[in-house]
Amino acid sequence: MSVDLNAIRAGLRPAADTIRLVVSDIDGTLIGPDKQLTPETLAAARELRAAGIALCLVSSRSADGMNMYLGPLEIDTPRGALNGGMIVAPDGTILSSLTLSASASAAACDMLDVHHVDAWLFRGHEWLVRNPAGPYVEREHRAVRVEPTIVDDFRPFYEGVGKIMGSSSDYPLLERMEIEIGAMLADEASVHRSSNYYLDITHRDANKGYAAKALAGRLGIDMREVACIGDMTNDIPMLKVAGLGIAMGNATERVQAYAHEVTAANDHDGWALAMRRYVLPRAPRAAATKEVQGAGI
Repeated sequence: MSVDLNAIRAGLRPAADTIRLVVSDIDGTLIGPDKQLTPETLAAARELRAAGIALCLVSSRSADGMNMYLGPLEIDTPRGALNGGMIVAPDGTILSSLTLSASASAAACDMLDVHHVDAWLFRGHEWLVRNPAGPYVEREHRAVRVEPTIVDDFRPFYEGVGKIMGSSSDYPLLERMEIEIGAMLADEASVHRSSNYYLDITHRDANKGYAAKALAGRLGIDMREVACIGDMTNDIPMLKVAGLGIAMGNATERVQAYAHEVTAANDHDGWALAMRRYVLPRAPRAAATKEVQGAGI
């Protein structure tokens, strides 16, 4: 399916003049391939706080899989987990959750099984796997520092699923599954790849655009004053609703088409660069100063 990238770019609303909140993806955006926060990223986060700009995280990760970054970033705001379908308080309390129907969970798992894609279920704070020796289980365990729960059969757990994740080293297959499962569950699920090797299936309204609006609403901030930054197709929904959309340099051309600005890649401190180049100059105090100067006062 061809996408007219020029039409997407032409349809972007003008970027906001003032930013009071940054909603940021984690993997591929906030952190590099080593899954670590760099000194420049930590410094830029401190600069946001000093400028009066709040920072919220939103990720395809489970809520617990985001915990390791909260302390170093000094985050005391709610966050969006499971691709935005779960909104979680700073203390880990689940504030709201969108879940798949049992029938949609069963259909998605059946399709993944047919194509030999390893499936995982996320329910509340649980991460359920059937095959602990699956090719990406240990990698995910190391990355998110969460222990999976091993089950023999997913069927007793299809109710209340916040996210199904398919993992495979066959990248073209997952790209095809994104389209086919998306079409099969068009009225029930949101289906996006969160990386080349992960496919996320959530409730139809559970996406990062929904999360960005929910997080901004809880903080009393208008979406026109929200910057969103990400790198994958599952970040497009929040780039679409952002007052200022920023894509990483490692994002595909399609993702970049939905952004007002494109920063450097995640392995070249692109997140810190974006905060300093595009967000901090739009801080409330900076915007007010420009307004006064423009009025000749």
